[in-house]
Order: sequence, then structure tokens, then C-alpha cells
Amino acid sequence: MVQNDKVKALLEQINEEMVRLDLWQSTLPSEEALASTEPFCCDTLTFCQWLEFVLLPKMTMLIDSGLPLPQEFEIYPMAEESWQGAVKDVSHLLTLIKELDSQFN
Repeated sequence: MVQNDKVKALLEQINEEMVRLDLWQSTLPSEEALASTEPFCCDTLTFCQWLEFVLLPKMTMLIDSGLPLPQEFEIYPMAEESWQGAVKDVSHLLTLIKELDSQFN
């Protein structure tokens, strides 16, 4: 239960930081885009969209439903690659994502 609380707090902080950086979108991607079978939906979504519309809701649903969380989890390398050369300072967001990864590895 302690891990779930830590994970949920990190998910909320990631959400807040994305909003603060103006990386949060209000328009839901199409069902086809969300149905991608590629890792991170990389063929249909940006990494930010994947975080917002796939990862954050799914992880929150697992925690709220009392379902088991993934045993292995690593998204930091993709986040780092996606935001390489970003105009905005995403360093705090990357730190939060690294902390999220550390809860599973």
C-alpha cells in the first residue's frame, strides 16, 4: 500500500508539472491513435500525449481499483530522448519520471 501511495503522489506531481509547463492538452486523441500497439504509442502519439492519455489514467485506475501495479517499469529513457533539446526546462519533470521508475526497479 505504501508503494501505491508513493506512485499515486508521483503521478499527481507529473500531471501538475505537465500542466505548469503547458504540456497538458485538452483534446483527446482519436480512438485509433490510442489503440496503437507500439511501445509508448510512438507511431500515433507524442510522448506527452502518451503520458497524459495512456500512462497516467491507467496507473491511476490500477491504484484506485486495488489492482497490482507492473513489476517492471522504465519510461525515463524514453522521456529523456523525447525531450532532448526541449525549449522548456523539463528537468523537474524528468526527475519525477526517474523517481516513478525507481518505484518499480
